[in-house]
Amino acid sequence: MAKKLIKVMDTSFRDGFQSVYGARVFVDDFLPALKSATEAGIKHFEVAGGARFQSPIFYCNENAFETMDKIRAAVGPDINLQSLARGVNVVGLDSQPRDMINLHAKLFKKHGVTTIRNFDALNDVHNLIYSGQCIKDNGLKHEVTITMMELPIGCTGAHDVPFYERVLRNILDAGIPFDSIAFKDASGTSAPRKVYETIKRTREILGSEAHIRFHSHETAGTGLAAYLAALDGGADGIDLAMKPVSGGTAQPDIVSMWHALKGTEYDLGIDINKILETEEIFKECMKDYFLPPEALAVNPMIISSPLPGGALTANTQMMRDNGVMDKFPEVVAAMKEVVEKGGFGTSVTPVSQFYFQQAFNNVMFGAWKKIAEGYGKMVLGYFGKTPCEPDSEVVKIAEEQLGLAPTSELVVDLNDKDPNKGIKAATKMLEDAGLEVNEENIFIAGACKEKGIMFLQGKGQIGVRKNCPAAPACSAEGNEFTVKVNGKAYAVKLDGDKATVNGKSYDVSVKAGIEKLAASSGAGEDVKAGVPGNVLRIEASVGDSVSEGDVIMVLEAMKMEIEVKAPKSGTIQSIAVSQGDKVVTGQTLAVIGG
Repeated sequence: MAKKLIKVMDTSFRDGFQSVYGARVFVDDFLPALKSATEAGIKHFEVAGGARFQSPIFYCNENAFETMDKIRAAVGPDINLQSLARGVNVVGLDSQPRDMINLHAKLFKKHGVTTIRNFDALNDVHNLIYSGQCIKDNGLKHEVTITMMELPIGCTGAHDVPFYERVLRNILDAGIPFDSIAFKDASGTSAPRKVYETIKRTREILGSEAHIRFHSHETAGTGLAAYLAALDGGADGIDLAMKPVSGGTAQPDIVSMWHALKGTEYDLGIDINKILETEEIFKECMKDYFLPPEALAVNPMIISSPLPGGALTANTQMMRDNGVMDKFPEVVAAMKEVVEKGGFGTSVTPVSQFYFQQAFNNVMFGAWKKIAEGYGKMVLGYFGKTPCEPDSEVVKIAEEQLGLAPTSELVVDLNDKDPNKGIKAATKMLEDAGLEVNEENIFIAGACKEKGIMFLQGKGQIGVRKNCPAAPACSAEGNEFTVKVNGKAYAVKLDGDKATVNGKSYDVSVKAGIEKLAASSGAGEDVKAGVPGNVLRIEASVGDSVSEGDVIMVLEAMKMEIEVKAPKSGTIQSIAVSQGDKVVTGQTLAVIGG
């Protein structure tokens, strides 16, 4: 009897990178593996969108559109290249107006994408209507998506089979055009039996011709079992990855899945020996990258605190960067309450990031003392309707802290009225910065905001973690040094009064240092960093008069903007940091004189 051919999408070069390396990978490093996978017979890859739009810009100093062009050139014209979009959020954490949503589809088509998997983390179908139409209107295939997870232990109210059926029927009733449908479990927590029943019911509703795909992770240890359940329920396609970005926080491995299907009615249609050869090439490509130990682990705690693989390593990378990795177990444990009180939006970007940010704040500042902006806007309705009503007390706290009233207005309608969003606002950002105005730059500015502008100005930074060979704490050759601080290597080059550290220039003149010391040695009050992070914006200048509570600068930590406010009224005597600098807790940022 002929076996059923299961269609495989290789997620190694998008979700695999996000789940293992926080998406911080240089494009030229992995192209040999991508070419080998193509030659091995794989015809469908996920390569763009999700964190692989912002991360090249934020951490690799690479233009995400240019990386997409390189990928298309590497695989040729006939390969199905897929991207991941977050409904009205497209490829950012913040939601967008209609003009930016359409520009996203237009540009991704232009830069080689064939198919866009489109989801809404709240499963609010209103957020898929316009985004899905734009995908089709711009000549792309639309894979409409329902997001899945398991509720924390002891919770009920959503994320069961009847819930997913309601979402599916809402998609059909809304008339959203789609070429295929996916069920995406970013945390890998869905019970296999639930997966089976969900896919089976979907097949009954859509009929035999519909293409149904299932996506999960091994984070909670049940990924392979869930995939087998999905196939038995009637799925046509599954997402798999290759070593070194498979298993653990990422997708099940292609070879492991091939092995698990031996003796069954299913066939992946691959040449296993060629895949094994490609995995070796891939391992060689990635051999210099730091592989976080948590990326390889199965963590049963995730079942009750559903943290997706893609968010897990992305956040642990940031926690390492900010020197707070010791807080990770506490943050994961705090997620259970955050998920429960947030209304059970699926733990997938951007909601997974909102959950993590709020759990991080609850650990660092005390429970519900500081509402993360994204989480607060979510419970107030600014990203759509959550599956269940959020906790009323949390809603009240968010309303007070953010100064926003709850809303039930459509997200795209809200964003269309926001003067700080959209093509016009992004164009102004470019013009104010003296940058070229074109569609790619407009989208980068709109999706990445200040950090996108800094990148386009040539001020992008490198935040890629690669393993360094054994080296002393400081080595030097001429005026070029390798300095190792807290286990991290820095390339330092001295040239007169200038020092270049990892590509960024600093003034190190003795005169400047003395002037800064003199300015800060008066009878002023130090303004110190309350959390580690990066200086995103400086809102005040030396000599400015400020009142108590005025915002002096804004830090970015864990993808959150944290305002640094004046502790008293006075005059800014000195500012000790520059835009883009990394700061630690307790570091003096500025001095205010009486």
